[in-house]
Amino acid sequence: MNLLKDIGYFFGGHEGRVIHYQEDLLSSSLVMAWMVEARDPYTGGHLWRVSRFSRLLASELNLPDEAVARISLGSFLHDLGKVGVPDQILNKKDRLTDEEYEVIKTHPDVGWRMLAGHPLARLVESAVRAHHETPDGRGYPRGLVGDEIPLDARIVGICDAFDAMTSARPYRRGMTVDKALSIIEENLGQQFDQAFGERFVELGKSGALHHIVGHSDEGIPLQECMMCGPTLVMRRGQQVDDYVYCRSCTGEYKTELQDGKLVVKHTGKSGHPRALESEADTKLIGRLVHESARALLRV
Repeated sequence: MNLLKDIGYFFGGHEGRVIHYQEDLLSSSLVMAWMVEARDPYTGGHLWRVSRFSRLLASELNLPDEAVARISLGSFLHDLGKVGVPDQILNKKDRLTDEEYEVIKTHPDVGWRMLAGHPLARLVESAVRAHHETPDGRGYPRGLVGDEIPLDARIVGICDAFDAMTSARPYRRGMTVDKALSIIEENLGQQFDQAFGERFVELGKSGALHHIVGHSDEGIPLQECMMCGPTLVMRRGQQVDDYVYCRSCTGEYKTELQDGKLVVKHTGKSGHPRALESEADTKLIGRLVHESARALLRV
């Protein structure tokens, strides 16, 4: 069933109005997910990267266009439930205690409850609710085993874990791609789906993931904060002399050209509260919606 197609009946078949409404629904959900991500200054670009990895893997598995688009959107929304995790846990600069980890483990069900009643809920349920389930049944929140785990979630789970391993956290630098791939290989059939994980590792070893790792948008790598590491997110269209801020330490940086590339240089100052406010990258979200909508929004 094409869930978004069903919405068309409310508009009497007026295709332009239906597609516009459907795209607005998609955009509003992705903006909400972006604002949740913005609470954690060390995950800049995480949703974009997981969405890119997931789209790439789904395409390589020769899934139908509609499934690829659905998985791409679901992966962008997968961490929506982290809005329910307290800041002192989400932004902790040390490893979590067992008790704190139990709080983190609530986010798949919180995300699913947040989506309850939304027209897109069934479309992305698998990615949001089951991306931490594992084939050996030791995942959460329901302890699903093997093929009980929905296809979308098995793909997103691999891509989410890979990005977590290759991204910087407050207590460690990101792993190398090779190291992260070796961990996935060691845990195939246990933490990660065997067939999907094997294909993902093949993609990694071929170099097909390198243009996504460490980036926050296509062709835009994360920039280094001198205190916190690669936490600075630049947006498409930024110009020389724009300001960029680290939302972890509040450091202020200014963009400049270096060897023909836009980079950042620390100003020695800190950002004022308004400069540190979160603002969704609506242009990036618009591109993702446009990319996925054609396969999903058929009226």
